[in-house]
Amino acid sequence: MPSLFPRPAVRRPAVVLEPGHRWAVLLPMALMLASDYKLRSRPVDETVGGSPDLTVFLEIAVYGLAALYLYFRFGMRPPARRTTGLLFATWAFAGYVAMSALWSPFMSLGVVRGVQLLITMALVQVLATRATLADLHRLAHAFVVVVLVSVAIGVAHPFPRTPQTRTRFNWLYVHPVIAGVYLGVAVLLVFGLLVRSRRQGERARGWPPLVYAGVLLVLMGALVATGTRGAAAGAAAGLLVLMATARGPRGRIDLVVIGGAVGAVGVLAFSDKIMNFVARGESADKLASLNSRTDLWSLAMRAYEEKPIFGHGLGASRGLFLQDIGLGGGHNAFVNALVDNGTVGTALFVVLLLTLGTVLVTLVRRRELRGDAGTLLGILAFFLVDGITTEGLAVPANVSGIWLLLLVAWTETLRRGRFRPDGPRVAITIPGAVSAPDAALDTTSDAARDAASVPGPARDAASVPHAPPAAQVEPAPHRP
Repeated sequence: MPSLFPRPAVRRPAVVLEPGHRWAVLLPMALMLASDYKLRSRPVDETVGGSPDLTVFLEIAVYGLAALYLYFRFGMRPPARRTTGLLFATWAFAGYVAMSALWSPFMSLGVVRGVQLLITMALVQVLATRATLADLHRLAHAFVVVVLVSVAIGVAHPFPRTPQTRTRFNWLYVHPVIAGVYLGVAVLLVFGLLVRSRRQGERARGWPPLVYAGVLLVLMGALVATGTRGAAAGAAAGLLVLMATARGPRGRIDLVVIGGAVGAVGVLAFSDKIMNFVARGESADKLASLNSRTDLWSLAMRAYEEKPIFGHGLGASRGLFLQDIGLGGGHNAFVNALVDNGTVGTALFVVLLLTLGTVLVTLVRRRELRGDAGTLLGILAFFLVDGITTEGLAVPANVSGIWLLLLVAWTETLRRGRFRPDGPRVAITIPGAVSAPDAALDTTSDAARDAASVPGPARDAASVPHAPPAAQVEPAPHRP
């Protein structure tokens, strides 16, 4: 076991919430939990045209408090630096989707979802420009802990289920499809943190590798128990992408050797269970139609032909097909985008996905960023596969849509700076020399860097990690 899970040479730094950075963890988690975690279940027709209840008001209140916090903490002002192409593509997509609520047949629902999307985008903008990699790693750990607690709740106290989900695992009144998304993202985060922990050893903040391995087994078991085939297929695809990118050429060799062996053994030993999981006791007709999804997509294409340019508006797909087929939503991210946002909105959606994927592939080439970038690519692959059977990726105020925007913020944080290893830092003072800018090496926020740029000897000091002692070595200047 020591070869698989090496013991750190020194104590591993703990994952703690620093007082000044708690918002980077608490706000995203609050938005996701308020959007998806419910203590009651309502039919789809009441969601579209029914009156709001206490749970709806609580969700709106959480988003409102998040908006107020962002305003009083960071204010409203234009960005101080040029916006990147990725952030511009994200704002263009979010702005158009929110604006499409103005011509939606269900305007009240569309306006609420549009405002929630803009609040989420404001949070992502702040994360992308001010958060550090350590903040986002804490967010990943907090998300995993919440999912673990949710699994424990689902095991200890199962809530009443519908006839369609009676044999499928979930918690509270969270639908098994949504629960599968939470579990799939958590599986990829844990696997990515495990890979990063093994590569960086004691410099990686987090849990011991054995803890990650145990958590991974629990999450994967719960994911299979949900019976969500799209999330299971997405998690498998995400793991393949993560293994192929997070460890570079060595990871691709491990993928071919270990993945091929494990896959062959799994198919031979568990072929019956795999087929039962795929079939899920359904008839051949239901399997052929993907649980009536193909019929829904035919209706969606007719609705798209009615308004092909700008679409029917945000939230329209939730109610357009209720009378004909009894299903709400497009049950496919791209089909849902075509119906709600038309060709213009779908094009912006595709541009956002392509831009995000391209930037992450570029970051994977840098060795110090490979672990995080590979994990983000794996999560993106998960969403693309899961989006074949669920529309959450193209819809605001749900775990898939929020995590898509969080991927953008995480990617922008990677672009701002690379991981700085923990340990003592010294400064070498070179008389008359101009210091090299360490912005590319720093993961601190822009405000902290601006506060640290004070006149004096600190400007002429180049920070070099683990520099050898010399006659002119002095302690690094204090950086507030």
